Amino acid sequence: MNSTEIVELRRVIGQMRHAVSNLRARYGDVAAVQRLANDVERMDIDATELVDLSTPRQREAPQVEREVVVVPDTPYDESLWKDADDEGLGGYRHRT
Repeated sequence: MNSTEIVELRRVIGQMRHAVSNLRARYGDVAAVQRLANDVERMDIDATELVDLSTPRQREAPQVEREVVVVPDTPYDESLWKDADDEGLGGYRHRT
């Protein structure tokens, strides 16, 4: 999107924002006006994203701290599952 298109888009969004403001003054804060205001806000956010995409810049992967968690291969202690039921499989308790 070239700069002329972006300028035109911003102008139209501004006009829509003004029109929604006039509707709010006339009808109050009814659901339809709230939805229109939300739509205009969403278009403004999307237009900003387009501006960001059209601006060339070098992208870098975010720096993420990673923690390695070692899971042992040894069997778990059976007492961990004492009195536990596995739903859908009938559970471990014997019914008498």
